[in-house]
Amino acid sequence: MSEFTGLPADFFPFFEALAENNNRPWFEENKDRFRKTVQDPLLAFVEAIGPKLKKVSPHYVADARRNGGSVFRIYRDVRFSKDKSPYKTHAAVHLRHARGKDAHTPGFYLHLAPDEIFMGGGIWMPPAPALLQIREAIRDEPELWNRTVNGKAFKNRFGFLRGDALTRPPRGFDKDDPHIDHIKHKSFFAMRALDRADVQTKSLLTVAEQTMKGASPLIKFLCDALDVPF
Repeated sequence: MSEFTGLPADFFPFFEALAENNNRPWFEENKDRFRKTVQDPLLAFVEAIGPKLKKVSPHYVADARRNGGSVFRIYRDVRFSKDKSPYKTHAAVHLRHARGKDAHTPGFYLHLAPDEIFMGGGIWMPPAPALLQIREAIRDEPELWNRTVNGKAFKNRFGFLRGDALTRPPRGFDKDDPHIDHIKHKSFFAMRALDRADVQTKSLLTVAEQTMKGASPLIKFLCDALDVPF
């Protein structure tokens, strides 16, 4: 696999063209372009970020396999969607916990679309038992939670905790809890916006490492709440 030197100049133009030609004949004609300008550079990124990821946590995996690894498939699941466009018009990388296949765990995520680039970490829509564990941890460890998401470093890098939330407190939780707004969350993640200059040179590796380190207190809190090692 070639050394990662940044996403190539044609990376985002490929997705802009795909958005205008989201059909199988066009994609088949441009499959070599996809592999050269999108898939191969992302696999090189995953391989290169692996050692840096291990320094953040030995329990997270950078899997550079072409299929089934850290790079998301470009094919959309259209079975239950009104939009039958077969291909995603963005790329993404998910660095998963080693137990991610048998437990719902938080992870690190990089999103790459022509109009939106961001990276961070957290957990998206955990099932009810895991969600309850996280909410109880926030309630039972209020000082630790406050340091995790309200500290200066977190706010400077990520701004605020993100994720869809309930309009009312979940059953069994006090509406006057100091962190009730966070307890209402159905997802918990920290994300920072990037621009093309951040991702089109080798410096993306440094940006990614800094982002993962910045998000690691949140990831550790979530892992601890879910009884998985960090």
